[in-house]
Amino acid sequence: MTPRPTPASGGDTPRPPRRTSSPTEAPAPPARLPAPGSEPVPDPVTESLAETTAPPAPRKRPASGTAKKAKPATTAKAAGPEKAAKAEKSAKAAKVPKTPKAAGKAPAKKAAKPVTPQPEAPVLPDPSGTAAPAPVLPETAPPGAVRPALPLSQDDRSRLLSGAHHAPHELLGAHPVPGGVAFRALRPYARAVAVVAPGLRVPLLDEGDGLFSGVLPVPEVPAYRLLVTYDDNEIEVEDPYRFLPALGDLDLHLIGEGRHEELWTALGAQPMTHQDVTGTRFTVWAPNARGVRVVGDFNYWDGTGYPMRSLGGTGVWELFLPAVGEGAVYKFQITRPDGSHTMRADPMARHAEVPPANASIVTASRHVWQDSAWMATRAARPVHEAPLSVYEVHLPSWRPGLTYRQLAEQLPTYVSDLGFTHVELMPVAEHPFGGSWGYQVTGFYAPTSRMGTPDDFRFLVDALHRAGIGVIMDWVPAHFPRDDWALAEFDGRPLYEHEDPLKSAHPDWGTLEFDFGRTEVRNFLVANATYWCEEFHIDGLRVDAVASMLYLDYSREEGQWVPNQHGGRENLDAVAFLQEMNATVYRRNPGVVTIAEESTAWDGVTRATHHIGPGGFGGLGFGLKWNMGWMHDSLGYASKEPVHRKYHHHEMTFSMVYAYSENYVLPISHDEVVHGKRSLVSKMPGDWWQQRATHRAYLGFMWAHPGKQLLFMGQEFAQGAEWSEAHGPDWWLLDPSYGAEGDHRGVRDLVRDLNTVYNATPALWERDTVPEGFAWVAGDAAEDNVFAFLRHDAAGNPLLAVSHFSPVVRHAYAIGVPDDVPAWTEVLNTDATGYGGSGVHNAEPLKPESHPSHGRPASIGLTLPPLATVWFRPA
Repeated sequence: MTPRPTPASGGDTPRPPRRTSSPTEAPAPPARLPAPGSEPVPDPVTESLAETTAPPAPRKRPASGTAKKAKPATTAKAAGPEKAAKAEKSAKAAKVPKTPKAAGKAPAKKAAKPVTPQPEAPVLPDPSGTAAPAPVLPETAPPGAVRPALPLSQDDRSRLLSGAHHAPHELLGAHPVPGGVAFRALRPYARAVAVVAPGLRVPLLDEGDGLFSGVLPVPEVPAYRLLVTYDDNEIEVEDPYRFLPALGDLDLHLIGEGRHEELWTALGAQPMTHQDVTGTRFTVWAPNARGVRVVGDFNYWDGTGYPMRSLGGTGVWELFLPAVGEGAVYKFQITRPDGSHTMRADPMARHAEVPPANASIVTASRHVWQDSAWMATRAARPVHEAPLSVYEVHLPSWRPGLTYRQLAEQLPTYVSDLGFTHVELMPVAEHPFGGSWGYQVTGFYAPTSRMGTPDDFRFLVDALHRAGIGVIMDWVPAHFPRDDWALAEFDGRPLYEHEDPLKSAHPDWGTLEFDFGRTEVRNFLVANATYWCEEFHIDGLRVDAVASMLYLDYSREEGQWVPNQHGGRENLDAVAFLQEMNATVYRRNPGVVTIAEESTAWDGVTRATHHIGPGGFGGLGFGLKWNMGWMHDSLGYASKEPVHRKYHHHEMTFSMVYAYSENYVLPISHDEVVHGKRSLVSKMPGDWWQQRATHRAYLGFMWAHPGKQLLFMGQEFAQGAEWSEAHGPDWWLLDPSYGAEGDHRGVRDLVRDLNTVYNATPALWERDTVPEGFAWVAGDAAEDNVFAFLRHDAAGNPLLAVSHFSPVVRHAYAIGVPDDVPAWTEVLNTDATGYGGSGVHNAEPLKPESHPSHGRPASIGLTLPPLATVWFRPA
């Protein structure tokens, strides 16, 4: 079991030895021994609490507060004047404090018993004849200094103890009443509780079941603390129920409207100083809950004494816990509408335990960013007019076992050496099952703890930026898993998911789809998108499974889906969500790009949201879209034997029919090299030499084609095996001691040179999204398996790309060219010997001849290497 981070001192209840993992359901509290007939009357629909073996006794030094020496019995509680006087006399005679209980035995919760009414303490007049500003009680108050508080109604008492009360602050804490101030505390395992303030210490009366109360004859609520006595020690703590709400009205208003763009600052666990006291504010949205309590390693994972208050009609619950700080491990114990309890991780948690543990961790960032130069310049050029060459990475398996900080030492160097402009990280948000590769998220606001803390992840992003590499991350707003400690029926009813099963159950992955029509859910996701950009300096979001969001009938048969209000199959709520997300991200984060993984022909994925298309919808507002059609068609062509490729020639040219309908990325992603699809090089036919040659020719074609490039790790050195998250790329193929190491290193050297020439050649990226940037030269040479085209930059400077997918050499092959270029020189050839090729090339600059070809006035005669792509530019 991986140990959890050691939390800072916090909480106000002594802790047993730390758990190795958090509970998934409400834990049983220490054994309780109520007197017969003293048990509270349970709510008819409230879940009864199980009794189990008591946990170890509290440690001698408590988790927080000021430790006190055990006091004589007379200071522990005031049960009546005569008993207190006898106890005090006996204690003074002994002149020793009460002996603590043996270690290993937890304090039992006090049983309810009748409370003997006490006479009201007289307020003595000032001897001088003038009224004192406030009565000052002695250090140990006389028995008559406290009188019984008005008892709780049976309903309030039952709801409070069962965790089903919406307003515990109205029952607990200090409240002015006629004749003084009423105090009430809920400390389930205490022997006694006293109110302490400067010059004041007054024991409260024991009401049973951990409730202590009393009325003190003071004119106003003092700045008080609680002295809590257990079997073997005393601690002095702040009373959480003396604090005003730590969440403002503006936050609540924005949450209610679904417009809180910095939701992570309002919900979740936020370390802070509130009313001059340091602690953590806990807030959670659970509108269907009857009650919510905070549980954690600071209270035995028993939330009986930590009920939260409901803040109006927003569905938000809040509690400020003094002395609980960074590193504290917690969950929310929710009382469902039927009275049962469920233990849930915080949906807004910014740090979580290492799976399979699943509790949330209080955190605050200490990272000092050093990427100001990158952040200041990343918006200088629109992304679709800039070079974008992406290396896709699954962080846990790129170099298995490395932490974020160790990755920061290796990944930037490797990616920079290969010339990629960006990395794309497969999902880094917390997820319980590693085999999902991160695509089934439970902690949308928490980087996975498998490789370190949130600040460790910031350190990695910072290191990539300082190396000049942008960071794109996969983001998964389409669905979430059904784990019963996470989002599914979070507060006892469908909340984040749609209440209609036909709209909530994802048919492909056994997960649940978000209810995009609910304002709070949409806010949760929109804020999450900008959270990663602002808190972690992410430069781009690749949005997963967009098609599954857009269509109500996605993977559903007739009768399994409900049409929209117009009778169509479009999910109008999802459309509105994606438009709002994109508009918000681009407005708040200049230079960030959003990328859609969308596999259909939906109109306007990368069109502005305010531009209405022929289908009547505004654009979705993405910056780029994965070109799944190009990927499918081109791989289909390359996988055919050369003799059959002429029958599939159109699969390589069809992409140019729609190339400018969207702003595209050409993806060779993880999805194409798993689950029996084979690695990229293994898709190619022929012997090992032909496979590598076709692999290289394909990459050359891809880098020259309009659109940005994305290549999954391992494919840059022609890994023969499929990718597995269990062990990652086969780095041993690059070990000099391996006999075929040169074959793989040659492919990697090609990728480096492709990126080098690409980055230095604006013709390959500056006009990616406009037809003026591309022109076919030979698009119909099916018999020869040849494709030739020109790319142009904004100034009209050309680059000529010729791909030849036959395993023969073609000499003096005529290619039509413009007649205003005096000569062409070979700038890149995938058949070079250094890459593992045969070395066939064009040594001298090629001068055009006045022989028309391919509809152009001039032509050059090329030597075409076998299974190769060659780039030429003006000499």
